[in-house]
Amino acid sequence: MHTDNKENQELIFVKLGGSLITEKSKPRTPRMKVIDRLANEILQTLDKYPHIRLLVGHGSGSFGHVPANQYKTRHGVKTIEEWKGFLEVWQDASNLNRIVVEAFINARLPAITFPPSAIVTASHGKVMNWDVNPIRYALNVGLIPTIYGDVVFDTILGGTILSTEDLFDYLAFKFNPKKILMATLEEGIWADYPKKSCLVENINQENFAEIESILAGSTSTDVTGGMASKVKQSLEMVKKLPGLEVFIFSGDIPYAIEKIISGAELGTKITSL
Repeated sequence: MHTDNKENQELIFVKLGGSLITEKSKPRTPRMKVIDRLANEILQTLDKYPHIRLLVGHGSGSFGHVPANQYKTRHGVKTIEEWKGFLEVWQDASNLNRIVVEAFINARLPAITFPPSAIVTASHGKVMNWDVNPIRYALNVGLIPTIYGDVVFDTILGGTILSTEDLFDYLAFKFNPKKILMATLEEGIWADYPKKSCLVENINQENFAEIESILAGSTSTDVTGGMASKVKQSLEMVKKLPGLEVFIFSGDIPYAIEKIISGAELGTKITSL
């Protein structure tokens, strides 16, 4: 574990997309080879760049999204049937998290889970209360806090789902990461989806309006918004946090995470200017 002086450390958020770590068209099917490879690549990256600190989040893919879509959990939870769905989503999301964290630990990564359902309270789909001090302690002693898209209790909706992006959005203002890396199945944002021959390399406040019209939603069930909403969230973050860079890229490309940390620009880069 790395416990360098905090002044010398550089914090990066990494999201492992649900479409990347699960077979999104097959319910509750992890892509174990991909998860194991990513864990080993992250270990090698941290060995190579010991000043880096990571906070990792992951999507639910074919685990949580199926019952979430069935019960419309993100829109609110009120009835007995909807609370049953809330529990199903919770179980699926936590099961996938155990798979991911176990792979990390097997790769000798010091990962520790912070389940949002146990520590976050929302209000109308937005984080309202979250004591982030345990995450801060974990980072300071060289652990890798791991979060994931999960159900949470909501003062207005009863219950809802917060995506990894929703959680990153809140945490970014608490921890001010230098980069947010969004590893997906796609190589980035396509200008001509689904043909996928023209990649949008840069998105900022000035060119988003023209790009918004061509952004396609996810091709699989995704109850927490398609790519357009993810890009909008990222733009809001970089606008409010000067210097933050967000990368959307393919995690299927070997060592893509290390390449971006080392300064390469892969996929689509989102900045304020």
